[in-house]
Amino acid sequence: MPNQVAGAGHRAAPVHTDPEDVSVLTALSAVSDPVRLTLIRELAGSADWTRSCGSFDVPVGKAALSHHFSVLRGAGLVEQRDEGPKRVNRLRREEFEKRFPGLLALLLRDEGAVDAE
Repeated sequence: MPNQVAGAGHRAAPVHTDPEDVSVLTALSAVSDPVRLTLIRELAGSADWTRSCGSFDVPVGKAALSHHFSVLRGAGLVEQRDEGPKRVNRLRREEFEKRFPGLLALLLRDEGAVDAE
């Protein structure tokens, strides 16, 4: 049997869900977690495909971070692709906005903002 180097194989490409196939409950569930909301907000402030998974300042380990990205992909919010050893991310603004008009804008508002209504 030939020698195998740990991590030398290719990992599976991420599976992406079309936002058109996402229910409002799935979308709301995905954005209800503070870590995932942080990921969305940081992606919103970054150019597409410039943020690797490990570049986010969130208080979770690698396995939990992977889970959070999986949930965001499943909700149609994030698209990922592999670039060499890194997995980079893009917020699916246009696609998500088309499916859930105004929801992303609400999520990206300053946390301290309060409506005057």
